Amino acid sequence: MHFTRRHIVTILILSCLAILLISPNESTASARDALLLCFNIIIPSLFPFFVLSNIMIDTGTAQSLSRLLQPVMTPLFNLNGACGTALAMGLIGGYPVGARTAVSLYEKRLCTKAEAQRMLAFCNNAGPAFIFGFVGMGVFASSRIGLLLYLTHIAASITVGVVFRQYGRRGEQCTPMQITDRTGKHCSPLQNFPNAFINAVTQAMQSVLNICAFVIFFTVFVRMLFVFGILPFVANVLSLFGMQTTIGYSLFAGLVEITGGLRNLQGDAMSSVTLAAFLLGWAGLSVHTQVLSFLSHSNLGIWTYIAGKALHAVISAAYMFIALRIASHDTTTMSIVSQQVQILANLYFYQAFIVSMQIASITLLALMLLRLAFRRSERG
Repeated sequence: MHFTRRHIVTILILSCLAILLISPNESTASARDALLLCFNIIIPSLFPFFVLSNIMIDTGTAQSLSRLLQPVMTPLFNLNGACGTALAMGLIGGYPVGARTAVSLYEKRLCTKAEAQRMLAFCNNAGPAFIFGFVGMGVFASSRIGLLLYLTHIAASITVGVVFRQYGRRGEQCTPMQITDRTGKHCSPLQNFPNAFINAVTQAMQSVLNICAFVIFFTVFVRMLFVFGILPFVANVLSLFGMQTTIGYSLFAGLVEITGGLRNLQGDAMSSVTLAAFLLGWAGLSVHTQVLSFLSHSNLGIWTYIAGKALHAVISAAYMFIALRIASHDTTTMSIVSQQVQILANLYFYQAFIVSMQIASITLLALMLLRLAFRRSERG
């Protein structure tokens, strides 16, 4: 019998259905854990920054700040100044705020297609709340390790951006593909603040719900791989090549869903922390499907993004290995600085939501003031 792609997909779907029917308790428990993760970490840490990024783009704040960010973005990453919004949101908002902002900039014609592809390669990063709270304190019980992970994560992201600065430059237009108004001036369709706020909240909620759905699905998927012995089998195979069973299990699980792989790391050994840096750089198949859901309505490709995340994972692990060597000889400075992030690392939902809203509000206010200052200087 000749198997087509449709037959293979049908067999996979029926197999997943059979697995869920065979182990309903395991699938229900893993889905419950995923819902708690979404409620305590994902929703409070991502929602305010989705709102903020949408408001900045729809009201023209990102375009107004282009001249301010141009001296940094162009020499380092070969991007126009408006693209700095995606980088900033990716560094403080977490997965996949940076990627969503990059797609929005492209849809609003504030950047070229090549620039959007470059942003996707390095602007989709883990946020400080996730690294400090879930990974630093939750997994390793150490704000010091959380700080090291975040610093190396940012450094690796910037490095990837520099590496990809020449991507697509040959066929790139000199200026972003912006809409022109009746006078011939370049502009993008802007909205007043009330309409922009309403649209931003609505789109942010839709994006967060989509992300939670992917997290729940892949959490259950990874758990089923463990129940039916697939993950232990892969870990045992990797142990034949000298890799610890726990590390092998976390590596394979983290490649699919990052929280599952990180949660199973044990101790603060160099191998565990380095693997955590690698997984944070890679982000996991769950995050990649979230980004793919944003790209499905545009003509942007996924492979530049995948290549960027793979490079980010390798560089993050290398930087963490070096940082651990250095930090082991100088612990005074790291211990003083790490104390400043312990408060952020132990937040419940309402506390995390309030902190995220405060950060987003202060950021928006500062950017709006900068925008007004630029308008006055241009009029002068």
